[in-house]
Amino acid sequence: MKKHYCAQTSEKEMQELWSDTGINKFDPNSTKPLYSIDTPPPTVSGSLHIGHIFSYTQAEIIARFRRMTGFNVFYPFGFDDNGLPTERLVEKVLGIKAHEMPRSEFITSCMETTKSYEDEFKALWSSLGFSCDWEMQYETISPEAQKISQTSFIELYEKGKAYTKDSPVLWCTECGTSIAQAELETTEKETHFYTLKFMLNQTGGSKETIQKGSDSQAPNSAIKSIYNFGNNINSNNNSMHDLAHLEVATTRPELLYGCVCLFIHPDDPRAGALKGKSVKVPIFNYEIPILTDDTVDPQKGTGIVMCATFGDATDVEWVEKHNLPYRHSITPDGHIEPSTPHIGGMTIRKGRQQIVNLLEQNQLITKDETINHMIGIHERCGTPTEILPSKQWYIDILTDKEKYLEAGEKINWFPTYMKHRYVNWVENLKWDWCISRQRYFGVPIPIWYCTKCGAPKAADIIQLPVNPLETVPLSPCICGNHAFTPETAVLDTWATSSMSPQINAHWKSEGDISDKLLPMSMHTQAHEIIRTWAFYSIVKSLYHTGEIPWKDLMICGFVLAKKGEKISKSKSNAAQSPSQLIEAHSADALRYWVAGAKLGTDTFFDAEELTISKRLINKLWNASKFCFMQLDGFKPELEELIMSGGNSFATQELNRQSDTLLPLDCWILNALQRTTLEATTALNQYELGLARHAIDHFFWDDFCDNYLELAKERLYQPEKHGLKAQRSGRIALYQVLLGILKLYAPYMPHITEYLYQYFYKDFEKNISLHQLQWNQTKPIDTLYLTFGEQVKTAITDARRYKSANNLSMKTEIPSLTITATPETKPLIEASIGDIKACTHANHCKINIG
Repeated sequence: MKKHYCAQTSEKEMQELWSDTGINKFDPNSTKPLYSIDTPPPTVSGSLHIGHIFSYTQAEIIARFRRMTGFNVFYPFGFDDNGLPTERLVEKVLGIKAHEMPRSEFITSCMETTKSYEDEFKALWSSLGFSCDWEMQYETISPEAQKISQTSFIELYEKGKAYTKDSPVLWCTECGTSIAQAELETTEKETHFYTLKFMLNQTGGSKETIQKGSDSQAPNSAIKSIYNFGNNINSNNNSMHDLAHLEVATTRPELLYGCVCLFIHPDDPRAGALKGKSVKVPIFNYEIPILTDDTVDPQKGTGIVMCATFGDATDVEWVEKHNLPYRHSITPDGHIEPSTPHIGGMTIRKGRQQIVNLLEQNQLITKDETINHMIGIHERCGTPTEILPSKQWYIDILTDKEKYLEAGEKINWFPTYMKHRYVNWVENLKWDWCISRQRYFGVPIPIWYCTKCGAPKAADIIQLPVNPLETVPLSPCICGNHAFTPETAVLDTWATSSMSPQINAHWKSEGDISDKLLPMSMHTQAHEIIRTWAFYSIVKSLYHTGEIPWKDLMICGFVLAKKGEKISKSKSNAAQSPSQLIEAHSADALRYWVAGAKLGTDTFFDAEELTISKRLINKLWNASKFCFMQLDGFKPELEELIMSGGNSFATQELNRQSDTLLPLDCWILNALQRTTLEATTALNQYELGLARHAIDHFFWDDFCDNYLELAKERLYQPEKHGLKAQRSGRIALYQVLLGILKLYAPYMPHITEYLYQYFYKDFEKNISLHQLQWNQTKPIDTLYLTFGEQVKTAITDARRYKSANNLSMKTEIPSLTITATPETKPLIEASIGDIKACTHANHCKINIG
């Protein structure tokens, strides 16, 4: 063996070996129990970073572990390459906006761009040693995925679960599309909190007596007509200041022209005198009523709040509840409605500043505070969201909350506390799932609208996948009309990616294996998308199959660049790219680091931490090199035959034969089995860190620091200790090192495979280490474990004594006392030679304790 391990060449060689031999391919004809993994396909929206390595590698380790514990692993990989994230990537790459070029040309650019990024992603995953079956690769924009997604939509539409309506919807003015509640994030932002004067109309003027204008602008029956109050500023402002006024605080003065009423809590002492009165909106000088509502927070601002269409979700609720009118304030592209006096056509930011200037000029601001305010932003781009009326498609998720909660109980959550996040999300749902997006590159909504009666017309299943912009329905509308207008919106990307279990199973497509595959064994994802990926997948699965989508949910944490800051593409806060890290430190070093985190918890990344990984890799290399030297010329079957007195039997049985193997060799083999069972238990709970800790402890402490030191002289000097003692040690050495390689294989597949290929392949006959199995059935003889701990304690005492007295570890000591039990005393007596050789003790005394 070489003096040092070269990861740069060895890792590529091992990857080529796995690819050439096809050892990771799923075997549909296998009789082994099936273990299927639903890995969320990474979004094609830019380069990958260490955060992706963190979560995806954790699942990959589980895949390798399951193969080595007897499962036929179904482990596909896909790419989420449709929808808004991909569009934004292409816009960035091309330096244009989607609407600035023909739709077909833009879609072609999206296809070309995603292909190049997917090739890059696949190369990175392969360089990390991912053992997925690339022959099962899928893309969410592929024809089959589109067909499955559109089939889902049509089924839900026919069941009445997918519907369209005109209503207020969350809107991103940057992306130019509607979004769902799950895509809304909140962030704290410093802003101004203005207290404004609303002039009180002394003569009254209740809501009922105020004249209303046409309701032609109303988006639906719940949002009625605008109040027809005039839009001119009173030319005599001084006369306005003579009137009594109410003070109302707001962070959004640019929405004043959209103000439709003021609210006060019914228990507020002022409510009796103000209810039924009206006020004039500052600057715009039209009248609005004062109403009461028990959801008003008396402690916020002045206790009197304005309702504008729409400042937030509460405004939407009030409009519905009190049958209030609608006034158009913000356009879909983030400007003030052009008809708004003084600020029409301006951006929201400029409009806000201009209206503040007008308010100041007219002495209508009584207080200007700076506060930290929570606002809603679009998770994709960080832009503050608006609420605009729009016709959109929805999936009903509000009427079946109990079913979602019941499904959550049927799924095994790892870690268990993550289930609370899911429960909290379901219990606090407020809106149905908006699934339509006003974008281009996505799965088309398979709908046309009758030009005569306006009724939606769904595509026929045999047409799928279909683009309604390029084809027509196969049958006329129910009214008999043959002319249709196509739906131009596309489906939310989550509407397709939430179908990943069905995509993997080829649901209702050629080669459908839903009956064998669903529900899948495990789904892995990060904790921040419980509200999207996990929730939407559960919704879709319940609606289509009546079952949960997977049995286990493995929730991973984030990688943090610094306290509280997630590493992300948008922040560009990853110091090095994954490919740079692999080149500099090796894939195994990264994988080993990934496995150190507690499941579900966030962790910091510093490249310096990879020195721990590389130290382990070096130690494994050097320990193996030592073992292979001692095993030179070793033939397992022959050695076992000699040791068993002529009766050949399996290596696995040798470690329990006290009359065949020496006690210390029996101890290390039993310690290996204990470690194997501990690691198995932890990995069955998806606790990669706990399993790795157990393996590390055995490798460093039991094997390297103690056993090798105890057995070294016996292995080196058979003339002193006898050939039988040497053979016993060689058999144990062979088995234990192989066991260590198997335990580390899921974590560090490259170096363990390399060492297997170098030495073990000729004896074990399997093409790859990763085809071997962890031994989960062999019983443990606890007597040997107790004996081993007693020997380790004695060795530790000797080392501590020498360190305290500044003595070399090779310095002889006159005597060493070993504490034993009556049961372990014979085992210690049989091991005195190894103990003396290890501690350089001239005499060993055994005390029964």
